[in-house]
Amino acid sequence: MKYIIILGDGMADYPVPQLGNRTPLQCAEKPNMDSLASKGIMGLVKTIPDNLAPGSDIANLSVLGYDPEKYYTGRSPLEAMSMGIDLGPDDLAFRCNLVTLSDDENYHDKTMIDYSSDEISSGEAFEIIKDINRHFKSAEFAFYPGISYRHCMVW
Repeated sequence: MKYIIILGDGMADYPVPQLGNRTPLQCAEKPNMDSLASKGIMGLVKTIPDNLAPGSDIANLSVLGYDPEKYYTGRSPLEAMSMGIDLGPDDLAFRCNLVTLSDDENYHDKTMIDYSSDEISSGEAFEIIKDINRHFKSAEFAFYPGISYRHCMVW
């Protein structure tokens, strides 16, 4: 038997006072989702072990049948795999975000003012990651372009 798992990761949101303390999902017109839900089977499952921090990466491992306590090594290896990066048994993958810093002259005074580099385009980001590789890539580590501000470094 084949199954389809539809996981609305992060879609529940919080109640909004302007919506009568309902969530955006509760207010949305979603006839196709309502139809699927009425024909499906629903239940509750605990996807996050007590000793791990809640996050979609851990929860998704659980939903797919992997014990996060055994298999979870962080989000970066999953992201590297989704980018088509082959990781060896001794490789370490790191998430590498492009961010925007304040214009303060002294580097130690700078603060992050945008976590996404103002939603940088993938094309612009590709050029930046290519330039970073030109300056810093070595036999030990390399940077890999992803989408928008999200990239990967493998060591």
